[in-house]
Amino acid sequence: MPILRIPVASSDHIRGNINASITLLEYGDYECPFRKSVYSTVKQLEKHFSTQLRFVFRHFPLSEIHSNAELAAETAEFAAAYDKFWQMHDLLHEQQKRLSIETLIELAEALGLSGAALLEALENKTYQAKIRSDFLGGVHTGVNGTPTFFINGYRHNGPFEFEDFVSAISKME
Repeated sequence: MPILRIPVASSDHIRGNINASITLLEYGDYECPFRKSVYSTVKQLEKHFSTQLRFVFRHFPLSEIHSNAELAAETAEFAAAYDKFWQMHDLLHEQQKRLSIETLIELAEALGLSGAALLEALENKTYQAKIRSDFLGGVHTGVNGTPTFFINGYRHNGPFEFEDFVSAISKME
């Protein structure tokens, strides 16, 4: 079973109890249709395990097949600069089918962020280094598609239904 080669660090996006006994880490692409299908499952897991689980998200945009994935990841990082990563993360998944520059600006503005500042950040590729770092860390770990999950450092190859995750997590405890 492949293991996570890049440990969770303070530079990661972490939701939940930072000292939780269970770490669910995802390498994801905001435009991936498979990721969209497990988005609600991750939310269920967060609710089910509560303070026992921390969820970590790393960017793995598959830009060759998802034309807006990298822009969406950069938008999430832009929001992170204003402590709104998770709000943007959720909005991006909820609006996955309509991702475009216009939608990204709308989402930023819905969170009280400047659409003009987002455009400037996208044009300057301000957050590209962070996304590239996440992506290369995924490649180094053997990630080749999305979504890819790790439970307490061990790759979970599916299935990705709620009960399957609960079972896999139970085996790790």
